[in-house]
This record gives sequence, C-alpha cells and structure tokens, in this order.
Amino acid sequence: MAFYSKETLNAEFSVAKSKDTKGKTEIYDNRIQFFKDHIELKKNKPQYYEGVAINFSNLLLGYQAPSPIDYFYKVGFGKSYAEVMAEKNKPEIASAG
Repeated sequence: MAFYSKETLNAEFSVAKSKDTKGKTEIYDNRIQFFKDHIELKKNKPQYYEGVAINFSNLLLGYQAPSPIDYFYKVGFGKSYAEVMAEKNKPEIASAG
C-alpha cells in the first residue's frame, strides 16, 4: 500500500522549496522540516514508501550543511561547487604538435 510516489514527493518538496525562496535570502527551514517529517513517517509507516528509493537522511544532512550546494557537489563530483565551476570555465590549452 504505497501512499507516496516520486511525483508526489517532488510536488511536496517543490512547495517547501518555494516557501524557502520567498525572501531575499534563501533559507532551508521548510526543506529541512520536509525531510525530518518523512524520516519519521517512513520509520513509523514504511509501507507508505514502497517502491520509492529516496534516502531522506542523506538529503537532510545535505540541507543542514553550511553550504548545501557544496555538500551535494562534493558527494556527486568529489569537489566543491566553486572547484567544479573553475574547471568548467578554465580555458582550453591547444597543444602544438
């Protein structure tokens, strides 16, 4: 009896994200609460998440980090966001040969 799908979770997350980005500075309070709520619910009602492979705990760690974008880039690429962008924007050196 799955209650949640990736689509319904994405829709809920979008609402939390829009609440966090309404002000001049981006905050993560609503997204953090979203993950905390789903961690607790998944613990108590795992059947609600059948067929959904989302690690809410790891996502919570990312959004609680001082710089979530750096956290996710380090997990995905092994480098900070700034390091990845610096490499991406580095001019190509043509080899003479």
